[in-house]
Amino acid sequence: MDHTSGMLSPESLKGKTIIVTGGGTGLGKSMGSYFSELGANLVITSRKIDVLEETAEEIRGKSGNEVLCAACDVREYDQVERVIKEAKEKFGHVDVLLNNAAGNFISPTERLSHRAFDTVVDIVLRGSYNFTLAMGKDWIDSKQTGTILNIVTTYAWAGSGYVVPSACAKSGVLAMTRSLAVEWAKYGIRSNAIAPGPFPTEGAWDRLLPGDLKKKYDPAKKVPLGRVGDHQELANLAAYLVSDYSSYINGEVITIDGGEWLKGAGEFNMLEAIPDELWDAMEMGRKKGGSKLKMMWLYFKGMRKLKL
Repeated sequence: MDHTSGMLSPESLKGKTIIVTGGGTGLGKSMGSYFSELGANLVITSRKIDVLEETAEEIRGKSGNEVLCAACDVREYDQVERVIKEAKEKFGHVDVLLNNAAGNFISPTERLSHRAFDTVVDIVLRGSYNFTLAMGKDWIDSKQTGTILNIVTTYAWAGSGYVVPSACAKSGVLAMTRSLAVEWAKYGIRSNAIAPGPFPTEGAWDRLLPGDLKKKYDPAKKVPLGRVGDHQELANLAAYLVSDYSSYINGEVITIDGGEWLKGAGEFNMLEAIPDELWDAMEMGRKKGGSKLKMMWLYFKGMRKLKL
């Protein structure tokens, strides 16, 4: 038994129906997969139904339990309500909401358009409160207890340069978590959050730190424990917090980062060292505009300045 092993006993979540937003890839997929292994009825959402279906097939193959795919843009309240309706029609009830869907840009704030800022805030904050409000209303009307688990980040309270839209949005989600923990406790609804440190995922970290930047800014170097997190460690914590074992935990945010934020607040503050040429290349790649040749020239010019 080690940190890459499942923590809870089999069937710890049997009979519970859990909605995971952003459940098709990355951390959402890892947490949802473990929930299913523990007996939960799983509902995964994202905007890409093909990705969801592939993930659902993989999870079913491992757990043998049913998984419902529901395409949904969390920014649209009517789509959120539809997912909840489909989940109830399929499984009879929903017990847990995991707000995991997120978006982020690494960029100097002055380089962002207001639309880019809106995109991150709308997915992270609006998406979380859309699902929370719709699910909470349903539970209260049905006189059913429920559990909300939100994925935030340590810079929700520490702040961080170069990810300002995300920091703003995650701070809002954290405030919502703590506020509703008090307000909705009388209905039997618990609200908690997890603040993960670096748990690299193939897609997200490749976008955030492309090319040799992953070597230059190796996230493990900032962690006192000397390593990044394993997805199973996060899944273990999430499963505990949505299970009945944690029924007296309410309004908490639990940090799982190996001590990273204590070592140095502001997860992306080190990006001060990135030269303008590299920001230009990264921005051009994000917008998918400009020529590949120019992008490569800007990128390698920036690398030379960083001596990579």
